[in-house]
Amino acid sequence: MVAAMKAKEEVRLGAVRMIKTVLIKWQADNSKPLDEAAELQILSILVKQRKESIDMFRNAGREDAAAKEEAEMAIVESYMPAAPSAAEIDAAIEAAMVETGATEKGKMGIVMNAAKAKLAGKRLDGKVLSDKVKARLS
Repeated sequence: MVAAMKAKEEVRLGAVRMIKTVLIKWQADNSKPLDEAAELQILSILVKQRKESIDMFRNAGREDAAAKEEAEMAIVESYMPAAPSAAEIDAAIEAAMVETGATEKGKMGIVMNAAKAKLAGKRLDGKVLSDKVKARLS
């Protein structure tokens, strides 16, 4: 935050302040200490909120506000682990299917949970994983 202040990077400073505020609020609302998993979940929520805001601003024709949200989203994402590649996701789904023996859509939840476990520690979009699992199961 100090580096952003010294460099007069207003967007970065605002995003870092937002992250800090949300983390402090979470600690105040919950009796348990803030761990890495909770931090990742909070950052994922912030990214999802920014994506929704970008869509709403673009639909309303407010490109300036959408650009600001995109800049904030990029800053929040810089504090998160890297997202898995499409090949990594496909490999995790394949391994999960072999491990669980699932081949039909009724077992989608089991495959999803096994694939999520294989991709633990990476920033994973549940919708992307869900769509890929649906496509693989027939």
